[in-house]
Amino acid sequence: EQAGRCMDCGIPFCHTGCPLGNLIPEWNDLVWRSDWDEALERLHATNNFPEFTGRLCPAPCETACVVGINRDAVTIKNVEVAIIDKAWDERRVSPQPPEWHTGKRVAVIGSGPSGLAAAQQLTRAGHTVAVFERADEPGGLLRYGIPEFKMEKSVLDRRIQQMRDEGTNFHSGVEAGVTITGPELKERYDAIVLAVGSTVGRDLPVPGRHLSGIHQAMEYLPQSNRASLGYRVDNQITAKDKHVVIIGGGDTGADCLGTAI
Repeated sequence: EQAGRCMDCGIPFCHTGCPLGNLIPEWNDLVWRSDWDEALERLHATNNFPEFTGRLCPAPCETACVVGINRDAVTIKNVEVAIIDKAWDERRVSPQPPEWHTGKRVAVIGSGPSGLAAAQQLTRAGHTVAVFERADEPGGLLRYGIPEFKMEKSVLDRRIQQMRDEGTNFHSGVEAGVTITGPELKERYDAIVLAVGSTVGRDLPVPGRHLSGIHQAMEYLPQSNRASLGYRVDNQITAKDKHVVIIGGGDTGADCLGTAI
């Protein structure tokens, strides 16, 4: 029903709202026609991991939806995640190993969303790809920054398994520049992709910042994620029996809110 509300816009502004340039009117039309196979193809044409964005993206496409001028916008994000979840449930998402190999070797530093997308595209193009992650499991922000209540780690794990089946190699617990040096990487690989993300928080230089009990989100969230996955976390920051103030009301602030509750 929601997909059927998508109009045949002369100029679909949802494209401009989407950072990936997803072909939203096309897969909406295909869902409306119950052609789920082709809808999956059009969704994957611009997005390696729609099950991630369908859960986590703030959906600027819906803000840009023309229907939203005088009615509620099409629930594009819900349609997106419905396409990919239905495909996973019906086992229509399968590994796509390359038909031939180029003989080129590529190192991808970082296994967050950008590193994973780059690695998948490069592997499918026929290159031999190694992904290096300094944490103990691949996924980066998706594993240790996004709380379990927002995206279950099983959603991440099944996609990483697909990438392994395609031929992508993952090396966890390896810190580029420390465990393996830059000259070593240059010697072993024909190209290097830097997808290290940003784990440096934005600080507030205000009086009292140095007092105890004040923490950056990226100190708090990874610990909680590890604990929820069953890992032992020494000196864990916890909100138990405390009053909590969160500075910042974006996605990260919301993650801290849900985690604290």
